[in-house]
Amino acid sequence: MKLGMLLREARARHGTTQAQLAARARTSQAAISRIERGAVSPTLSTAAELFDLLGEELRITSEPVDYGHDRTLLRSNLALSPEDRILRQAAWANRVRSLPRVR
Repeated sequence: MKLGMLLREARARHGTTQAQLAARARTSQAAISRIERGAVSPTLSTAAELFDLLGEELRITSEPVDYGHDRTLLRSNLALSPEDRILRQAAWANRVRSLPRVR
């Protein structure tokens, strides 16, 4: 979810208008509107301050992503010489070519 949408939802939960939030943050209503529309991207500290002014805590987390790569296999392939990698890939391509075609 985009930051602007999060801010708009948090503001709505607290029954606060853009103008009210802007006054608390000592900025303009237009600036709040631009953030909520995604026209501008505030710094993390500014975003955290806006949520704090609404009585909420902005939490940003990071989690590992599984791209479906076997990192161990990647490392072992990279340990091979370029020539060996080319030979291995050529052998793989030949095996694929030998498979019967599906119609």
